[in-house]
Amino acid sequence: MVRCQNPDEFLPLQQSVVYADAVKACGAKVRWLTLCCGDALAVERGRMRLVSRGPVWDAGATADDKRRALRQLARWPGLTLVTPEEPISGLGLIPLVTPMHHAIWDLSPGLRPGMAATWRNHLATALRAGLRIEPGGPGTLHHLLTAETAQRRSRRYRALPVAFTHALDPGALRLWQWRQDGQLGAAMAFIRHGTSASYHLAWGSDAARQACVHTAMLTRAAEALFAEGVRWLDLGSVNTEAAPGLARFKLGTGATLHRLGPTLLVLP
Repeated sequence: MVRCQNPDEFLPLQQSVVYADAVKACGAKVRWLTLCCGDALAVERGRMRLVSRGPVWDAGATADDKRRALRQLARWPGLTLVTPEEPISGLGLIPLVTPMHHAIWDLSPGLRPGMAATWRNHLATALRAGLRIEPGGPGTLHHLLTAETAQRRSRRYRALPVAFTHALDPGALRLWQWRQDGQLGAAMAFIRHGTSASYHLAWGSDAARQACVHTAMLTRAAEALFAEGVRWLDLGSVNTEAAPGLARFKLGTGATLHRLGPTLLVLP
C-alpha cells in the first residue's frame, strides 16, 4: 500500500514513493506495510529489513499503538531495524544507535522573517553582489556529483551513493547553479516528494563560499519549492559537535531542530 500524503503533514523522503522507486532500481527489495495505526516503507536486503524515518502514523495513534505497530514489523524471518521519527521505547525495542537531529524548514509562514540575523546579513551581501542563481540541468548534475564525491572523500563524510541519484525520477530533482566565468562555481540538488522536499547534495568553490552563494541559492530554492506547492524542506542532519558551521547554516534559515528516535532492533 502506498500512503497518500496529508498535505499538512511532513513526509520524510525515506517513506516516499520517490525513494522507494530509486532504492528498488538500485537492487533492493521494497515493501509497503500496513500496520495497526500507520504505514511503513521497508527496504529489505537478504535477511535484514530496515524502516528508516518511519512508520508514518495515523492521526491519533497513541504511544501504546506505536509500540505495538513496531512489534508487528518484526513478524518475518530476519532482523528488523527501525529509525522512527520520534523516540519510542518499550519491551522488545532495543536501541542500537543514538538519535540524530534534522533541520526541518516550514516554508509556509514566509521565509525571511524567521531567518537569523547573521543569515539575513549574508543573504543581503549575496543579493547586493547581483549573483545569478539559475536552475540547473543534466550538465549541472554531472558536475555536482563529480565535485561532491571528491568533497566527500576529502572531508570523510557519508552520503547516499551516486547510483541512488542516477536512479531518481528526474522529475523529482530540483537543481540550482551559480557560474563564474562560465564555469560551475556552486550547485545544489533537492528532491521533491509530495508537499515535502529534501536537501540532497551541494558543492561550492572557495569563491562561492566567500560570496555567500549557498545562502542565496538555498533561499532561491526554498522560494521556488514553496511556489510549486512544497510546504516542508528537510535540510538534513545537524551535528553541532562534528560540523558546527554547517549546523549554524541550516538552523540560521529558521528551520526547526527535530530529534528523531534511536535506531531500534525490533523483536517479534
